[in-house]
Amino acid sequence: MDQPQKQFSLHFTGVAAMTAMLAAAMLAAGMVSARASAAEGVPRGLPAITEPAENPSTPEKIELGKQLYFDPRLSEDATISCASCHDPAKGYSNAEQFATGVGGKKGGRNSPTIINSAYNRFHFWDGRADSLEEQALGPIQNPIEMKMSLDGVVERLNKIEGYQKQFQKVFGTDVTSEGIGKAIAAFERTILAGDAPYDAYQEGEKDALSESAQRGMTLFFGKGHCSACHSGPNFTDNAFHNIGVGMDAKDVDKGRQVVSKLEGDSGSFKTPTLRDISRTAPYMHDGSMKTLSEVVEHYNKGGIQNPYLDEEIFPLNLTQQEKDDLVKFLEEGLTSRQYPDVKKPELPE
Repeated sequence: MDQPQKQFSLHFTGVAAMTAMLAAAMLAAGMVSARASAAEGVPRGLPAITEPAENPSTPEKIELGKQLYFDPRLSEDATISCASCHDPAKGYSNAEQFATGVGGKKGGRNSPTIINSAYNRFHFWDGRADSLEEQALGPIQNPIEMKMSLDGVVERLNKIEGYQKQFQKVFGTDVTSEGIGKAIAAFERTILAGDAPYDAYQEGEKDALSESAQRGMTLFFGKGHCSACHSGPNFTDNAFHNIGVGMDAKDVDKGRQVVSKLEGDSGSFKTPTLRDISRTAPYMHDGSMKTLSEVVEHYNKGGIQNPYLDEEIFPLNLTQQEKDDLVKFLEEGLTSRQYPDVKKPELPE
């Protein structure tokens, strides 16, 4: 869930270079460690993973994080887990406009996928978390999500022998909130989706995409103007944009502005990855669009006019055939051939 707390080719060259330069600078500063693609099984089309130097991944830590991710005992009434709102079977979202938290409470934002969240610069729709470690602890404490204090969840998990033993092995301590965040983040960094027909096409497999999808790809990087924001290997610029969604509502969600305190960020939300986008309906931060056809039509008409509309949003004047081809590229071209369909593990007792 993502609710505010209450109380490919030449087009990628510049972004990829900038990403590599940033990663190199962070490595030099000792801020992150890099995982080699070949050694760690990073899918084709994606760059190596960088992770915080203070939270290097290990198989044991990842397994612990997976258990915590699927465990509803992290919520007040032991009914809601991370996987309740970020379900592997539903594109690591939940196939609903909004997610349901403890006591049947619903927020006003769609559950963003965690697919390829390892590459995100910011987390949550409004970017209020700077790391996966920080993000992992947010929903636990949110009163309309899991509604649990960190002290409460630590006390509860320390009474479970299986968790106590694992935390001692992985972190050398009893259960701590810091350890919970680190373990879940380590697991989430393994949820990677690449190796799509688009990636195969880029490497010379010209029959990997249908003719319609190839036309859609050309539109994506050209007339459709999609790559202005959905750029790079993960098809996101990791920035925030007002595309008009929800700006005609009675109570407008101000999005990034609440975090940045900048008026120009009003109604701006994080650009999501388009990897495996066909699995993650409904779409947009408010889950207001049920299909990719609706999404394409929204952009085709130039969004919803408002004083803060991003300059990259304008009428596209696409024909029906062009709209259909663009949807075909999104559905066919960006769907992973090896989707990370993680199953719920046996939970500690």
